[in-house]
Amino acid sequence: LQPSPGVNDLPAGRLQTGIERVIRTAAGPGPGAVAGVRSRRGRRVLRRLRGASHFCPRALLHVGADNTEKSAMATVITPMRRARQVGLTRTAVVCGDVELTYAQTWDRCRRLVGALSELGVAPGDRVAVIAGNCHRYLELYQAVPGAGFSLVPLNPRHAVAELRYALEDSGARVLFTGVGDQGLEGTVEHIFDLGDGYEALLAGSPADFPDDLPEDTVAGLFYTGGTTGAAKGVMLTHRNLLANAQHFGMCWPFTSETRWLVVAPLFHAAGSIAVLSTVWNAGEHVILPAFDAGRALALIEQHGITSTLVVPTMLAALSDEQLARPRDVSSLSYLSHGGAPVATETLRRAHAAFPAAEMLHIYGATETAPIATLLPHEEQILDVPQARSCGRPAVGVEVGIRSLDGVWQAPDSIGEVVVRGPNVMAGYWNKPVETAAALVEGWYHTGDLGYQDGDGFVYLVDRAKDMIVTGGENVYSTEVEEALYRHPAVREAAVFGVPDARWGEAVYAVVVPRSAVEPAELMAHCRSLIAGYKIPKTIELREEPLPKSGAGKVLKRELREPHWRGVEARVAGA
Repeated sequence: LQPSPGVNDLPAGRLQTGIERVIRTAAGPGPGAVAGVRSRRGRRVLRRLRGASHFCPRALLHVGADNTEKSAMATVITPMRRARQVGLTRTAVVCGDVELTYAQTWDRCRRLVGALSELGVAPGDRVAVIAGNCHRYLELYQAVPGAGFSLVPLNPRHAVAELRYALEDSGARVLFTGVGDQGLEGTVEHIFDLGDGYEALLAGSPADFPDDLPEDTVAGLFYTGGTTGAAKGVMLTHRNLLANAQHFGMCWPFTSETRWLVVAPLFHAAGSIAVLSTVWNAGEHVILPAFDAGRALALIEQHGITSTLVVPTMLAALSDEQLARPRDVSSLSYLSHGGAPVATETLRRAHAAFPAAEMLHIYGATETAPIATLLPHEEQILDVPQARSCGRPAVGVEVGIRSLDGVWQAPDSIGEVVVRGPNVMAGYWNKPVETAAALVEGWYHTGDLGYQDGDGFVYLVDRAKDMIVTGGENVYSTEVEEALYRHPAVREAAVFGVPDARWGEAVYAVVVPRSAVEPAELMAHCRSLIAGYKIPKTIELREEPLPKSGAGKVLKRELREPHWRGVEARVAGA
């Protein structure tokens, strides 16, 4: 609506009455001031006008604009809608012997939504999945949030206690599992295996996806390790995930010819990072159920894979296998990595193994959906200073450096890395205190210490949160320390990461015992409480107290420094 000249000078009462008459006339006759307006939009306009404390044409224009925005908002299912239009018969996914077109995938996703709705799953309800990579996981990733539900992807390597906590904390009503129920009965209303049970659900009637889902709806709860022993559910909205897809697409070309190899686990940001970018362009996903370097290379050769992302341990294994037993990997044009520290020598070997591929270093976090910075054409700068950086802010993302008291830092001055953009999470599920600490004035505080040079390159020097990244998995030292402290023989414990040729970092513990105990006994104790990858690979026993500051804080830097002296590596988040 565009007001005519002089309309703003009319008395508010006369103007409101006139506009209501116009709306009713367009809607047709009917009883009641609002009931007579048959269109939902018209009734909403009238209610808003009558509920306003004052009225002017601008208010009506705002209502119209607001509704236009809602009807045009993109959601996680939007990429699939486009793929269905432009690539209906194109292959959407290949997983083992299963090959599905976009037409088939769209139908399966609609049937999944219909089945969940028949179970009574309502908008906003949570649906969890514990499984390895497969085509069904890819359908869940898109269909569940596309229907207005929230997906809760969980790590199948987690201990039962950790899985139970996440299911209870999220309040998930449905669980799809590819690893059995693991004694999780009673935590959710419905449990289905991600095989025959899932396929049986698709036998029902399909349902349509809503087209008026607000972009700030929570698309998923992505649980990360907790610094106080309890995992945090990162709330990523539709806007967050779509923004990340667009940011990625502005760095690397995604087209209908993209064939993306899903290597990293889909419950992890490294696994799902390119799902929406690929689908939006009607590209093809080829899924590796579990990592095996030889099998991954065979898929690259067999399917002409163009792009993928791996964590550094996978990158090293792929490079070694390709150099030892070469395959035809000439189709691989884009090779990205992230999620853990990586040695420069690993990158050199990767470039030698995959000389035709552009290499990309990605830095970010689950909380940033996950891309924060990007370092494209990494293979061209391995011998220059920027090779030590994690790149520059992705297009659409702001990255800055702040001191711990909130002051913006000058170039080359160390502080905490902070990130702002449409990709930054809404907060932590059920954790307002942690949310307030992480999101300050619109900026996400990563807990990573670093600096930014005059050209915008970000260099990471440490992690303020004492997070260990081993094999692409995040391990929080305090969580492991808490497990150690629950053993009666432990007086003091400090956990940190040390360099590891295979995993990037390995979990290392220094323990001061109060009574006789062996490292093997402590490892067995931890195994009953936390996931296997969090258990210290080495436990060093000491008789003397741990080094401490004047305030009594354990000086982990002194414990860690001898292990890292002379090691060339970079810190990465996610």
